[in-house]
Amino acid sequence: MIGVTILGATGTIGANTLDVLSRHPDRFRVVALTANRNIEGLLTQCRRWRPDYAAMADVASARLLRRHLREEGLSTEVLEGGDGLVAVAGLPEARYVMAAIVGASGLLPTLAAAKAGKRVMLANKEALVMSGRLFMEAVRDQRAALLPIDSEHNAVFQCMPGDFARGLDVSGVRRIILTASGGPFRTASLDVLARVTPEQACAHPNWVMGRKISVDSATMMNKGLEVIEACWLFGTTLDRVEVVLHPQSVIHSMVEYVDGSVLAQLGNPDMRTPIAHALAWPERMDSGVSSLDLIATARLDFGQPDTVRFPCLRLARDAMRAGGTATAVLNAANEVAVDAFLAGRIRFIDIPGLIESALSALPPAAADSLEAILGADAAARSFCHQHIGRVAA
Repeated sequence: MIGVTILGATGTIGANTLDVLSRHPDRFRVVALTANRNIEGLLTQCRRWRPDYAAMADVASARLLRRHLREEGLSTEVLEGGDGLVAVAGLPEARYVMAAIVGASGLLPTLAAAKAGKRVMLANKEALVMSGRLFMEAVRDQRAALLPIDSEHNAVFQCMPGDFARGLDVSGVRRIILTASGGPFRTASLDVLARVTPEQACAHPNWVMGRKISVDSATMMNKGLEVIEACWLFGTTLDRVEVVLHPQSVIHSMVEYVDGSVLAQLGNPDMRTPIAHALAWPERMDSGVSSLDLIATARLDFGQPDTVRFPCLRLARDAMRAGGTATAVLNAANEVAVDAFLAGRIRFIDIPGLIESALSALPPAAADSLEAILGADAAARSFCHQHIGRVAA
């Protein structure tokens, strides 16, 4: 049986991963589960899956979880803090690691899994956005297997030739086309965007996601981060990664070849499909996702992204073009801005302005060490918190 660790087990991706694993009890074993501070969620999962280890980023939550597990007679060992997350990411008992912690907090444990030579199933796009070169070097040096879980990148992976790692030119690939639903405000006017509430921004028309990722989808920053991720995953440049709006979310992404062929991966919008693909690769296995009904789908629409309505897509490309620590600044500023919006401290339309201010105030440095990347992350967060404080005052 294959041992699996899930980083971010109580989130949407973590829950979907456990759902897929439940369909193949003779093939996989849950070795470790982690969460931030969702004690009840992780306790419930520990009761069901009986992992060898559980880890919580919040120390107080970890200690409370440990007490509950002892009272119930469960033998799961509880680790705490960031060191605990890093430790379970490298456990020898688990060959596969689902990296599903949202945001920059997932960087260190995800990098630890790569350095341990695991099959890293990457749902945490921020790890590549922040530390693309360092992360990919760790994957190569430790011979880890890196399989994308984002539906778009997983679709691209499925449409790529087996030798794409030799280079897109050698493989005959002309461009990568990432599809974007456009979120809940695809056709909204700027006046409407100025009055958007957190509840509206989190109401994605097609996908069930956490609040942070839902807001990123609404601003299209999620797609900007995915453009950056695609460049690192597939060893290509910005000019060969395009974004098209596709409101039905049926075509998850496409790859165009030099002979004019375009390969697309289609399916219902359900994250269990890419999760099952990564778990079974290079084979296939049941995910629990229903068959795509092409007759009911009836039509597939496409459009050009509007960077006036969605400036975050432009900002992400600008940061990738600037290089160095600019993408770490972009990601940190976005996380602070989204948190502030969800807390009612800034408006939806203030999110890109705060990110752009941070990028202008913090020129990129060389991203040649983890210290440099984490330093840029901290500087961007400090800048944004101060800027929000001045606006609020």
